[in-house]
Amino acid sequence: MADIDTKPRTGTKVQTERPRLHKVILLNDDYTPREFVVLVLKAVFRMNAGQSERVMITAHQKGACVVAVFQRDIAESKATEATDLAKSAGFPLLFTTEPEE
Repeated sequence: MADIDTKPRTGTKVQTERPRLHKVILLNDDYTPREFVVLVLKAVFRMNAGQSERVMITAHQKGACVVAVFQRDIAESKATEATDLAKSAGFPLLFTTEPEE
């Protein structure tokens, strides 16, 4: 057994890159009632009452607020679902996405 010749393996290890994350952003408007914004945040993004209130107030004060960060397809579907929910209720509430830096 002492005569066994072992050589180290040489080769390249393929590393897969993680998918780029995207932010879902809530844009403030002066027409949508605050209670409705909280309702949408709770329904679509599964936030509790406290979290959704903080996000809504931040968007109201600063004009926009990051709601959550997801993979691109999930972020886009959540933003579309939330915007469509508001549109069907007659409100101009808008959610958008952008890549995280």
